[in-house]
Order: sequence, then structure tokens, then C-alpha cells
Amino acid sequence: MAGETSGKPAVLIIGGLGFIGRHLALYLHENNLASEVRLVDKVLPQLAWLAPEFEEACSKEKFVQADASREQHFPRIFDRANGEQFDYVINCGGETRHSQPEDVYEVRSYGLTVALGREAARRNLRAFVECSTAHVYKPGSSPRKESDKLQPGTKLAKWKQKACEELAKIPGLNYVALRLPFVYGEYESGYFAMGACLGRVHVDLDKDLEFLYTEKLALNTVHVKDAASALWTAAEWRASKIGVDPASLPVAFNVVDHGATRQGDIAEAISEVFGLKCSFHGSLVSQLAKLNLDDIVDDMNEVSLQVWAELLEESKVERPGPIGPFLDRDLIKGEDTSIDGSLFESTTGWKLTRERFNADSIREMIESYKRMGWWP
Repeated sequence: MAGETSGKPAVLIIGGLGFIGRHLALYLHENNLASEVRLVDKVLPQLAWLAPEFEEACSKEKFVQADASREQHFPRIFDRANGEQFDYVINCGGETRHSQPEDVYEVRSYGLTVALGREAARRNLRAFVECSTAHVYKPGSSPRKESDKLQPGTKLAKWKQKACEELAKIPGLNYVALRLPFVYGEYESGYFAMGACLGRVHVDLDKDLEFLYTEKLALNTVHVKDAASALWTAAEWRASKIGVDPASLPVAFNVVDHGATRQGDIAEAISEVFGLKCSFHGSLVSQLAKLNLDDIVDDMNEVSLQVWAELLEESKVERPGPIGPFLDRDLIKGEDTSIDGSLFESTTGWKLTRERFNADSIREMIESYKRMGWWP
């Protein structure tokens, strides 16, 4: 059914099989929000570790395999059978792994995003929403607002921000970016999966789980279902502002829950779920550790990955999935991620459904891993 007859927009999701992209597709499907949804990803659905509840939302009829960083793929990505244009492009694509070489982010994040933005402007699409990161701010004593000084803390964040700066210069692009903190939820395979897997490993080792830095380190969070609804809200809001002087509109919004999550909250949740004692090295030891972080991370990974492999074998886990206790250097650099999301809420009327991260958040993720047969 075409958008012009149903009154509902047609939506193109880049990176549609990624963690956030698939949850966005499910959100649109469950709430019947779009006349047509097209998911674009380099990865085939059968290789994307999709849970059963995503089958309809991410069905093969909606899927196009393409590399959105290659302009020669744009006709397959953007052209619709009825000759009409998509209304919204929501870009959840790009390189999401940390600790990659600079040129990987330049091509897969910066290059991809800018090329998509130019094509969306050329086709005069109603909204282009960029899924960006809150790791772009200079740390401060209070939660960062959108107008605060930028100082990306990782290579991934640096190239995400460069892409956003370039998008803002494209004439005629109806653009807005959402800066997301640590995103958690069912089937997450990054930071929180690492924490849960380390908790399981330390139960087996019968050792305390030790954290670098202090319990006060800000690691703000948002649930993936709220991230999905926020991306949709942003697209609807930006499309409603066509004709308004772009210079008068925000080009970026922070999206975050109300829990002001800190490392101590995450440690407390892991401690409650696994019955572990968690401790913190503190600032001085952590600063010394930073000087030798590669060796420390390598040593920790050697132990935890070996134990994880043994746990999987003992539990007869045949398809371990994309989770594990591997410590990524960029993920444990101790960067402050404290942001203020009030502007997005007051501007668009968007509301959270998950107020804060807690032990139930970890339990929900572990249950999702168990359903997929990934958990020992």
C-alpha cells in the first residue's frame, strides 16, 4: 500500500538489521505506523541473529541487501515500485564496532552518511534522521546540553560528528540527528552483553568483578525501544517543519532516560543478578592503568575468553551468538557520558517508557540470550 493512499509515510531504514534498526522496524510494525518499510543492510537476514519476534517486521519482502556507502547501489535502495519517493530516511547504519582503524569509520560511517544525506536532499525527502552518539561531548560537571562544547572521545564518535557537521551543510536536506548514550535491551551484543558475560565468567572463577575508575563515572543509558520510538518521533517532528527556516531549528537532540546511570548503578545491577561482589580501582590506579591499558585488556581477555569458551562447551551451546566477555579498549576508556535530554522531550512531546537502568534490565537481556540459545 503506498503512502499517498494510506496517509502513512513510507520509511527507509538504513542498517535495518542492526540492534537499533531491527527494533525500529519492530516498533513501526507493531504500531502500524508506515505504509511501506524498506530495510537496507549489508548483512543477510539469515546471518543477522534475528529473534523470532522480528520475522514479520524484518521479512525478506521488506529487505534489500546493499552497501549504502556505494552510490551505485542507490537506485536499489531508494527507488520504489510505484515511482514515488520514500518520506523518511532513518540512518542506523555505519560502523558500530569500536577500536577500528580511522579509515574504516571514514568510509563506513562518514562517507555512508554524507552520501545518503546528499541523495535524500536530491530526492527532496521529507525527513532524514541520523542515529548519532552522545560520546561527542567534552566532559563536564553537569549533564551536557546540545549547545555544549564537543570533544569526541573515540574514533567512532569523531567520525559520527564529522558526518553530522557535513549533513548540516547540505542544501535542502530536512535533517536532524539524535545523540544516543549507551543503548541497552533485548539481544544487545555490545557493552551490556560484555558486562553480563563477565559477570557469568566471574561466578565461575569465584572472583570479585573489578571495575576501572569510580562508581561515579557517568555512563548514561536509554532502552532500545525508547531509542526506536525517539527516532520515529524525530522523523515526524522534522517532516512537520518543512517550510520553516532550517536555521531556526535544532539539528541535534540528546535522547536519554531519567536514571542518570553511573558505573556504580551498572555494577550494582550485575552484583544483584549474579551475587557477585563488585569493586572499583579508583582514579589513581585507573590513571596508571591507562598507561598500560592494552596489556591489561589483553591479559583480562585471555582469561575471560578461555573461561567463556569452557562454559559454552560444558553447557553444549552450539550457536554462541554475537555475545561474549571480550573487553574492548575504547569501551573502557572511562569517558564521561552524561547528557541532558530535556530539549527533545519538551520540543517534540516524546515520552520514555523505561525510566532507568537496573538489575531487571540485565535479567531481560539474559533471558533474551537464553531464548536464542546463546547463554551457558
